[in-house]
Amino acid sequence: MTALDTIQKLGILADAAKYDASCASSGTAKRSSKGGKGIGSTEGMGICHAYAPDGRCISLLKILLTNHCIFDCHYCVNRKSSNVRRARFTPQEVADLTLTFYRRNYIEGLFLSSGIIKSANYTMEQLVETARILREDHDFRGYIHLKTIPEADAELVHQAGLYADRVSINVELPTDAGLTRLAPDKNASQIEGAMGGVKGAIVQAKDERKRFRHAPRFAPGGQSTQMIVGADSASDSDIVGKASHLYGRFKLRRVYYSAFSPIPDASAVLPLKRPPLMREHRLYQSDWLMRFYGFAPHEVMQATEADGNLPLDIDPKLAWALKFREQFPVDVNRSSREMLLRVPGLGTRAVGQILASRRHRTLRLDDVARLTVSVVKIRPFIVTADWRPVLLTDHANLRSLLAPKQEQLELFAA
Repeated sequence: MTALDTIQKLGILADAAKYDASCASSGTAKRSSKGGKGIGSTEGMGICHAYAPDGRCISLLKILLTNHCIFDCHYCVNRKSSNVRRARFTPQEVADLTLTFYRRNYIEGLFLSSGIIKSANYTMEQLVETARILREDHDFRGYIHLKTIPEADAELVHQAGLYADRVSINVELPTDAGLTRLAPDKNASQIEGAMGGVKGAIVQAKDERKRFRHAPRFAPGGQSTQMIVGADSASDSDIVGKASHLYGRFKLRRVYYSAFSPIPDASAVLPLKRPPLMREHRLYQSDWLMRFYGFAPHEVMQATEADGNLPLDIDPKLAWALKFREQFPVDVNRSSREMLLRVPGLGTRAVGQILASRRHRTLRLDDVARLTVSVVKIRPFIVTADWRPVLLTDHANLRSLLAPKQEQLELFAA
């Protein structure tokens, strides 16, 4: 077998890492190399929050240590039985790449995951060693996100958290039945046990930092996870329920959703087509409703249709409002912040501006229009000093009136 050079390995392992969506770089501790000490930074322009159109962060060097794997998860392109070209970096090679790319201003940090080689412990040792080289040998102060392995010893995962800004453990699939069927080498209780261990270490480290100034930090950016959407029969209701459980039990910073993508030489148990990317987008919107808009999980589930999935033509907030029209219209001059946040088309910033403005004047429809992108979506659900929707809120075709118009894009449009 011909030995691969660094560029060839980078092409293989960067491409293999593209299926992992959980690479945001927010929430970490501030560090800087200002003053000539160390290299890299996580503050100011050190971490560039640049995102691709689908919401994925593109500011990190995102690669696998290796795409060799002893597991045989049906949905994974790097599974043991997959016929793909394999490659492997050493920890020193990854560290050298990270430093070289950072000095050239190509990246703002490192997102490192790996297939399982030899054993979970051996692989975890290699990941930790990469982070150790960067932090201790080169005093790298940029962002590091390590994908940890739930089957590895807890002490190795703990070492990862001491070097990394954020750690993550993928739950992979929304239901235990789906995980058992599609990832027979993985165990749901083992995954949640590892997440619980990370949560405990984060809480302990924060407590120690309050009492001892120089206590070590542990994953200051918290932990996150990822779920694959559309590889099994789980509905959006199942996914929302699982996400809520994870947020509540493990205090996750983020749950990421990744639409299943068909892979070469796919297993017969997988669907032949990928789910619409809009489904992934709607799940992110539902996640936002729970985290920032005060919606309970069961309320988001109420926005689903008969098959348990969120509608694709309208967003979850509008879907909920259309199902519970008796809650509307709300008076923007009198209603609480909680009710204003439930108005389709009103974001958290707009609601904050409404609450601040109405202390000084009575708001009219034009005032609300200045705070939003389009007042058309909002009008059926609000009352202002000069506007009342009358029968518009109960209009039989309100959904079709408010749903975004479907347009055929032109390939060569100017």
